Amino acid sequence: MAQSPFAFLRGAAGVMARDLAGTPATGLWVQLGGDAHLSNFGMFATPERNQVFDVNDFDETLPGPWEWDVKRLATSLIVAGRQNGFSRGQNRKAARLAIRTYRERMAVFAPMRYLDTWYSHIDLEGDDTPVSGEGLRLIEGAVEIGRRRTGLHAFPKMVRAVRGGYRIRDVPPLIVHYPDPGRAELFQSFFERYLTTLPEDRRTLLDRYHIVDVAQKVVGVGSVGTECSVLLLLGDRGMEDPLFLQLKEATSSALEPYLRPSVYPNHAQRVVVGQHLIQEASDIFLGWSRLRSRDFYVRQLRDMKFSSDITTMGPKAFLGQAELCGMALARAHARTGDPATLSGYLGDRELFEEAISQFAEAYADQTVLDHQALVKAIRSGRIPARSRV
Repeated sequence: MAQSPFAFLRGAAGVMARDLAGTPATGLWVQLGGDAHLSNFGMFATPERNQVFDVNDFDETLPGPWEWDVKRLATSLIVAGRQNGFSRGQNRKAARLAIRTYRERMAVFAPMRYLDTWYSHIDLEGDDTPVSGEGLRLIEGAVEIGRRRTGLHAFPKMVRAVRGGYRIRDVPPLIVHYPDPGRAELFQSFFERYLTTLPEDRRTLLDRYHIVDVAQKVVGVGSVGTECSVLLLLGDRGMEDPLFLQLKEATSSALEPYLRPSVYPNHAQRVVVGQHLIQEASDIFLGWSRLRSRDFYVRQLRDMKFSSDITTMGPKAFLGQAELCGMALARAHARTGDPATLSGYLGDRELFEEAISQFAEAYADQTVLDHQALVKAIRSGRIPARSRV
């Protein structure tokens, strides 16, 4: 979080939730992504192997005011644009484009049947894709990259042969093996409990695989301090049929102190249910269980997932990302909210974009001050910190 204002914003979902709790809201609730900054959107594959664009992080998901996700997305565009050296006009244009796209897509959902809204998706490859302009140009190269991000493609890079078997390759400090040899039995027990949270057809599929190795994995900015593991599973064809699963710890949502507590006894279950509600097609192996009194959810480590590197984007690609994020967020909110009521509130003029962009710029200024305060506290020794990479 000390690296930059954008890194601070990414790790400060709880800080922003506290601030948003004191702002006006319409009282209309949806299933929030909970941490809707622009880096938490990306591509992934549906079970039918089609590539789509959607929200892809749900650690903070909870029911809450729809405005919170919208304001966080707009603010992230301003903060990230400043970090990339864009002008104020370019940053404001990106934020306004994301919010205008959100408003216009909500108007599309407003008259639709609920079932049609639920089935809607952002197809990245079909002829009827709703994406246009810079958003379309952004995804043209990304689609091919995503198709190569599979477990089979990653196997030679992530695994090494050891005495006739296979082990996950240590890449300190990002991926290392656990020192406790008894850990394997714990993970096997966890895995059996996790299977009970899956539909029977998915359990049948996983029965064809067996656990070969497990290692610890370092996770990103917002999840630092939580535990994450990688499981290597192989089918009967060995290295020709690998499956990588990720176990990620789930704690209470950073939004929970300012909203209603989760109704689920397991926070990983909260994450999984929220993901199913928001995403059009979630990972077929998405499930949860508990290990040593800690909650973990399970997903594939690589399943044609790809998120663009925001820091290397030029202004045009940045606009494309803004358009895609606004579109995906509107679809996510329409699934669990009332799109007709939301669209009626948003109206058909640009007053909403103006209000949110003004908020985003003001909150981006505050984020810079908060980041500076953090860096100062670290330098003075008041807050201990060390780099993990």
